[in-house]
Amino acid sequence: MKIKYNVSNIKCTGCENRITNSLKMIKGVKSVQADHNKGEVIVELKNEKVSNEVKDLLNNLDFPVNSKDIVK
Repeated sequence: MKIKYNVSNIKCTGCENRITNSLKMIKGVKSVQADHNKGEVIVELKNEKVSNEVKDLLNNLDFPVNSKDIVK
């Protein structure tokens, strides 16, 4: 399952790397694609239960989640 998070404060590739490295530490996260130009983070998860943990971590890293959508 892939979920797209629209987030604020992603300004550069350094932000992308911080997000990617942090989210990959969560058990159940298969892959992460952060894009500062679009202000989005696409995360592939093993199950949907992990999605709230991803959202909480993004918020704690000061990248507030504005919305999330399942990517088909």
